[in-house]
Amino acid sequence: MSERLNRGAESTLTLVSAPAGFGKTTLLTEWLASTSADGWSAAWLSLDKRDNDSTMFWTYFITALKTASDGVGAAALSLLQSAQPPIEAVLASLLNDLHAVSNDVVSVLDDYHVIDAPDIHDGIAFLLEHLPPQVHLVIAGRADPVLPLARLRARGELVEIRAADLRFTADEAAAYLNGAMGLELTAGDIVALEGRTEGWIAALQLAALSMQGREDLAAFIAGFAGDDRYIVDYLAEEVLQRQPEDVQRFLLETSILDRLTGPLCDAVTGQDNGKLRLVELERANLFLVPLDDRRQWYRYHQLFADVLRARLLEEPGEELPVLHRRASTWYEQNGQAFDAVRHAVAAKDFDRAAHLVELAVPAIRRNRQEAVLRGWLKVLPDDVVRVRPVLGVGLVGTLVVSGDVEEAEARLREVERWLKSPTDTSKEIQGRSAEMVVADEEEFRRLPETIEVYRAALALGRGDGSGAAGHAQRALELAPEGDHLSRAAASGLLGLAYWGRGELEAAHRAYAECMAGLHRARHLADTFGCAIALADIRLAQGHLNDAMRTYERALERVPEQHGSALRGTADMYVGMSGVCRERGDLQGAARLLVRSQQLGPLSELPQNLYRWRVAMARIREAEGDLAGALDLLAEADRLYVSDYFPNVRPVPALRARTWVAQGRLGQALGWVRERALTAEDELSYLREFEHITLARVLLARHTAERSTPSLDEAIRLLGRLLQAAEDGGRTGSIIEILVLHALADQMRGDIPAALAFLQRAAALSEPEGYVRIFADEGAPMASLLRAAVKQRTAPGYLRRLLTAMNNNTEETAPVNQGLIEPLSERELDVLRLLGTDLDGPGIAHELTVSLNTVRTHTSHIYAKLGVNSRRAAVRRAEELGLLS
Repeated sequence: MSERLNRGAESTLTLVSAPAGFGKTTLLTEWLASTSADGWSAAWLSLDKRDNDSTMFWTYFITALKTASDGVGAAALSLLQSAQPPIEAVLASLLNDLHAVSNDVVSVLDDYHVIDAPDIHDGIAFLLEHLPPQVHLVIAGRADPVLPLARLRARGELVEIRAADLRFTADEAAAYLNGAMGLELTAGDIVALEGRTEGWIAALQLAALSMQGREDLAAFIAGFAGDDRYIVDYLAEEVLQRQPEDVQRFLLETSILDRLTGPLCDAVTGQDNGKLRLVELERANLFLVPLDDRRQWYRYHQLFADVLRARLLEEPGEELPVLHRRASTWYEQNGQAFDAVRHAVAAKDFDRAAHLVELAVPAIRRNRQEAVLRGWLKVLPDDVVRVRPVLGVGLVGTLVVSGDVEEAEARLREVERWLKSPTDTSKEIQGRSAEMVVADEEEFRRLPETIEVYRAALALGRGDGSGAAGHAQRALELAPEGDHLSRAAASGLLGLAYWGRGELEAAHRAYAECMAGLHRARHLADTFGCAIALADIRLAQGHLNDAMRTYERALERVPEQHGSALRGTADMYVGMSGVCRERGDLQGAARLLVRSQQLGPLSELPQNLYRWRVAMARIREAEGDLAGALDLLAEADRLYVSDYFPNVRPVPALRARTWVAQGRLGQALGWVRERALTAEDELSYLREFEHITLARVLLARHTAERSTPSLDEAIRLLGRLLQAAEDGGRTGSIIEILVLHALADQMRGDIPAALAFLQRAAALSEPEGYVRIFADEGAPMASLLRAAVKQRTAPGYLRRLLTAMNNNTEETAPVNQGLIEPLSERELDVLRLLGTDLDGPGIAHELTVSLNTVRTHTSHIYAKLGVNSRRAAVRRAEELGLLS
């Protein structure tokens, strides 16, 4: 069986599918233990019904992988905890990390049959389609999963292990029953028992325990019958009844626990011998599974635990809630809030659960664990939440994150009713009188400013910038000077309101105050988000130098002990890369992106997944690789995650610009129609980038179709855009508009007017060192620059721009393969074979190296080419001429 599992490790999926008790878990555990010496890393996740919640499932799955392989999954976990992104965005982040793993990783999903959520099945299917060759998935369960097994089977990417493969043969049953269990059964008894159980390992084990101490074993075996469920029930009864009363009580009472350790068992049972009892149970083979090498934590075999819990439920009285309350108290005292809440809920002690949740709210908010809070509040009765204003506002926070604006508004109004008359603690709630409950007095006192902060966020979500600014200002007035976090949040929302309205200087001042407040509160990672906002605003104002200084200062302020692992560090390098690109330093820009990627996911904000791809796409475009740029923009669009920042440079508009550069006018016009853009639209800062893109499409249409109306439309639109950008002080837009206006006048043959616009653009650009905003326009701009140089218009700067354009082809041609770091000879060998039909083992055989070596080379190739898949690597290599 190990040989088949080893073969499965070279495929995408290994499926172990058999009824309960066929030894699936034991088989996989022993196999993984045998492979650890080969350098394989294992991630194990045992599932239960509660894991049908998508957020919970993927959190556990990614955490297991993160434990197995350092540096994997941190960014994906951040996405899950701070927002509600498309699950493909989370998985794309995870896959990005997995592609960088050099050793073999095996991820086991045990008891997958409990999963019936379609979105989880879809996510696993997506993962299977994109797993890198060094990562393997093993799914074990009692039924075939709802996955594309036929397709995987046809591709040869599926290895299957079924019940028939797992059944004990008569010889194996004899070895187990007479050898391991010492029963001394006759050959006939063994054949009969093996025949009745059909080799079912759990039933044999339970039968063996039941037979110990019996005299008439043949009679027992002859009367042994039933299907798997009843066999387990019957034999578990036999096992339990043969244990001393105190052992039975211990087993039943501790069966409520998913994990067992001595002190926890003592707390639940009221005894003081839990640690010794667990050791005795393990020695007696009573279905106790150790979870660590030190024998500190255990769990019951799932089948055995199920039977114990069913037996406990049958007992009369109120014992079960008491046991859960004891467990909840122990977990609370040991700082494990999640389990404390879970057992309080199981005890139906919802008041206690609500109390625990309320006390955890500040830490949840600080760690951005809205998903955890949302899960807790889902299981609490609504009338329990409604009388607790602190919990009510916590619920509002989760609703704001999930975009449920209407419900968030209603809940805020309820909380405000409590605050209007704080001395009157009784209110009419859903037709009956109720008393207000407060567990955290400090959080209760902060509610007025917290409510205003959430109202500002809701107003932003509705596009009501004025309302958002008003609520944010009110929050600043209410928050005391020492409440740095509330004041920082209010300042940030005020900055967003100004930013969305195009009031850039006011937005910059507010965000600077937000950043200062976060520094005072020592929330250093959050300051990087502020740095991105401040730099984006300066870029819109045309201040490249200030933007670069903003990124650099943010990095300088990080204490040395935090190093490069501080969340958001990678985003600073992406921002600096954009400035370098605009200044014409494409190699420097690319190096900064490589540096960002090397820092790993722990250093990324959730939005870095798409921002990095946009930045790399812009470099690809400058290099002339428009197809590569479009691929990256498609990935960026799929991975886009909102963070309340105004989306003033939407990815689809960037894609439309690349289509224009490719000459794909039809697709660009399709984007215009989809966005319902016209040259007569009312202009706003939020859509300024799209309208400038529209002007580019109109100019391209004139070039392609000699359409004078399109040219006239573009010129009228550019005139209106220029006025609006000048009124708003948006020099970054002004420069681009002037450049396009110059090109438009050149198209209609008015060279003096074109040169006048170019001169204005150059005067604004030269102090900041703009290059690409001119160079990206290609031959028409080069012609204008040459004419301007002849007229001695800013000759030094314009000659530098001309030189950059003339050298552009030379700079971006394959020098050292056109890569920041060249491929080694062996990497080139692997790359050429990636373009063939050979799989990983085939490539290893062809090169006479190990499969792990091939995977390491493949990982390096992907990083150097800036790609994430074999197909993309081959295409990029063809573009660079590396496969010839």
